[in-house]
Formats: sequence, structure tokens, C-alpha cells
Amino acid sequence: MTDNEKKLIQARHRLEEAQARDRVKQRKARTRRLIQEGAVLEKALPQTVIMSLNELETYLHELIN
Repeated sequence: MTDNEKKLIQARHRLEEAQARDRVKQRKARTRRLIQEGAVLEKALPQTVIMSLNELETYLHELIN
């Protein structure tokens, strides 16, 4: 294996690692956003705390329509 091949493999691995870090960062940002939105929903509509997910979805659809 030549030096150029080693450098190419290393560069590819660095790129893959950077992409993996970006995916983790995006996933964590999405999780944080969903948690915050859920907290706002519970604060604005406290009755939703005791609902199941299906009941909540139905309730929100009824509110919209």
C-alpha cells in the first residue's frame, strides 16, 4: 500500500467520522426541540398530560378542525 493510498483511506475515514458527528449533533438537536415543544404543549394544554398518544393526536386534530 502506497503513501497516497494510506492518505486517501485516512481522509475517507476522517470524512466519515465528521459525518457521523454531524448526524449525532442533528439527532440531539431534534430530540431537544421535540422535548421543548412537548413542554410547551403541556404548559398550554395541561389536560394533555394524562392523554395517551392516540388520544392526544385525536384531540389536536379536533382542535384544528
